[in-house]
Amino acid sequence: MDFHALLTQLNAIVWGPVTLCLLVGTGVYFTVRLKLLQLVKLPLALSLLFKPASGKGELSSFGALCTALSATIGTGNIVGVATAIKLGGPGALFWMWVAAFFGMATKYAECLLALKYRTTDARGNIAGGPMYYIEHGLGLGWLAKLFAMFGVGVAFFGIGTFAQVNAISDAMTVAFAVPTWVTASVLTVLVAAVTLGGVKRIASVAQTLVPAMAIGYVLACLWVLLSLHDAIVPALSLVVNAAFTPVAAGGGFLGATVALAIQTGIARGVFSNESGLGSAPIAAATARTKEPVEQGLVSMTGTFFDTLIICTMTGLVLIITGVWSGDSAGAAMTSAAFSAATDPLLGQYLVTVALVCFAFTTILGWNYYGERCWSYLTNGRYAGLYRLFFLLLIAGGAFIKLDLIWLLADVVNGLMAIPNLIALIGLRSVIIAESQCYFGALGTRSAMTVGKAALEGPSKEAENGLLS
Repeated sequence: MDFHALLTQLNAIVWGPVTLCLLVGTGVYFTVRLKLLQLVKLPLALSLLFKPASGKGELSSFGALCTALSATIGTGNIVGVATAIKLGGPGALFWMWVAAFFGMATKYAECLLALKYRTTDARGNIAGGPMYYIEHGLGLGWLAKLFAMFGVGVAFFGIGTFAQVNAISDAMTVAFAVPTWVTASVLTVLVAAVTLGGVKRIASVAQTLVPAMAIGYVLACLWVLLSLHDAIVPALSLVVNAAFTPVAAGGGFLGATVALAIQTGIARGVFSNESGLGSAPIAAATARTKEPVEQGLVSMTGTFFDTLIICTMTGLVLIITGVWSGDSAGAAMTSAAFSAATDPLLGQYLVTVALVCFAFTTILGWNYYGERCWSYLTNGRYAGLYRLFFLLLIAGGAFIKLDLIWLLADVVNGLMAIPNLIALIGLRSVIIAESQCYFGALGTRSAMTVGKAALEGPSKEAENGLLS
């Protein structure tokens, strides 16, 4: 059996019914117990994005979110969506929505725990994430180490290197005829220049680049959707119908069962927004805030932005332009969609620039995640060795085949999620108690404010308004 066949079998096991049920089931559980928190508390979560920092930490809440988004908004939003729809049909987009909706509750829970159980490492840096709440919350040091090992694996062989570098290299070759070795060399130098400055430099780049690239890409998608607005409703209808009905083969599309649509939609959705994976809590733990619940709320907006907005935009562009049933795949498929709706060269350049920016920030974020997992395993030693190996993988990632990259990424992603999901289930009472305490106090403060205003009578402004 060759390596590709082995990875295919492992992928089928790792992303089988057990993992999919665990991922979605965890999100469903917290959605019910927290009373649709991802809907009811979304306005509050958005308002907290720019709340002034308070408490110990290294980054503002917004900075921590941007650092997490730098790792999540990547090739999954462009290549991953295209791959999901190519394999599972338009219905895969629906299952990405399902995974994201319930994933928001999961992201809230894991980032709340990251703040509650964070600590200070041997070097005096704020340290947190699943390995710490697994060890200190559950008391399972071996499971914490297992998570950290898988985390390093994802950084080295999954989301962090190969998928991003390969996507950048292919896009630069197709759009600008840049040789692979040139792209690999320049990218390695740029990654080294940013990541060697630590989390604060990564956050500084992320806070500038992430909002700009996300807004720019969404505007480009809206441009296409508005120009083809008559096809939006039929496209949405196709997405919903295909989620529950097998799609027949046609054109370059090989056909898809409902089971395949579910599997690819959820797997690519998790690859994109990383809810339940345990990565975002590592960045969330660095936030300068005293309230675990508040950072949990801020962090869950990452899944909202990543999948429910950006991935949806990409998916609709692919479907309404009809390229999903053609012969192209991956980034070429997304590029073909924009080219079909705009000028061919403009569409190609637009996707290339977006892909390069998205993938570059993902590399930065996962370099940090992997290093924190490495630091946990080695008690803060051999950081130089980790960085050197990471940069070597960046340099070589452009020369690996695309199908092998996605298989490897899916396998290590799934393995990383399992210990984290076990911890979320094991610490569910802590998450619920923290939430009830915070929202209960918030409700009490609101009631006191209203009562005080009523006792004091109308304000001068209100009186003036009445008199006038």
